[in-house]
Amino acid sequence: MLFRSETPPPPGNLHVAEPPASNRPTTAMLKADIDSGATGDKVADYDPGLSQLGTDDEAAGNPPSQERIALARKTEAASVRVRKAARPLGLNNWIVPGFCTMIGAIGAVLTLSIWLL
Repeated sequence: MLFRSETPPPPGNLHVAEPPASNRPTTAMLKADIDSGATGDKVADYDPGLSQLGTDDEAAGNPPSQERIALARKTEAASVRVRKAARPLGLNNWIVPGFCTMIGAIGAVLTLSIWLL
């Protein structure tokens, strides 16, 4: 392969949907909140983890209660403004093309001015 793709290999390229609200939340729902970008602390992509959330607690004999999971889902939820800011380009998706256009214009002006002199 000549060029390396910027797309992550499976399962890292899977889209994760935000789970619905539930009266009986699970740690898998909390992980889906994080992977879907609902918490605003990472971009919305699947994050293959070695062990699921809560596995260490269960192994230690202290499984998280549904109340603790519900509280975590409630307090971790981000506002729409934070979710938009967590996107890779956010709302400013014009900056990179604008920068490239400006660099090209400066190069064209310099080339033309040197050629005319």
